[in-house]
Amino acid sequence: MLEPISVLIVDDHRVVRAGFRYLLETVGGFRVAGEADGGAQCLRQYAECVPDVVLLDLMMEPMDGMETLHRLLARDDDANVLILSGRKEPMFAERALAEGASGYLCKCVTPELLIEAIRTVAGGGHFIDPEIAQEIALRHTRRQPENPFGHLSSREFNVFLQLARGRRYGDIASELCVSENTIATYAHRIRQKLGVDSRSELIKLALTHGLLDD
Repeated sequence: MLEPISVLIVDDHRVVRAGFRYLLETVGGFRVAGEADGGAQCLRQYAECVPDVVLLDLMMEPMDGMETLHRLLARDDDANVLILSGRKEPMFAERALAEGASGYLCKCVTPELLIEAIRTVAGGGHFIDPEIAQEIALRHTRRQPENPFGHLSSREFNVFLQLARGRRYGDIASELCVSENTIATYAHRIRQKLGVDSRSELIKLALTHGLLDD
């Protein structure tokens, strides 16, 4: 008899975690190895249970999914992480996959597709939301405006999003375990690369490209 696929559920909403747990336990063939309400708890839980798949929310506070993914893979580059997010923009999926995620799904997918994705990722494969994959493919076959964020590193893009959300340098520095001066340096470099002069322009740019939560 095959061992069930163990899953660590990471989401900052309890009702969402409960829904995922119910689905996995109802389908069968899965075992919920643990739940975490944020990045820090995810890292602790992962070290304790080492699940087959980490089901990871992208938009969390204070440590978001991208930073959690970065730290998790730094500790175990064999970790299978499936990002499940409310963000449909291809840019987020591309960033997550480039950072090392094994898959990316929008939260609006069907339960059947989610189960398929978890099984694929658990088996060492990769899975991307079909609608997002189609959008990425279309971007490569038709003329699209240049992605202004393409020159930002993963860490710079993360800091950019935090700045656009109005977070203070000190809070971002604490989350990333660096100094405020380092964040100030990142902010200066980001403004240079994006060709903007102020935080208000950063926010406007993020809004224009649909990168902030509704």
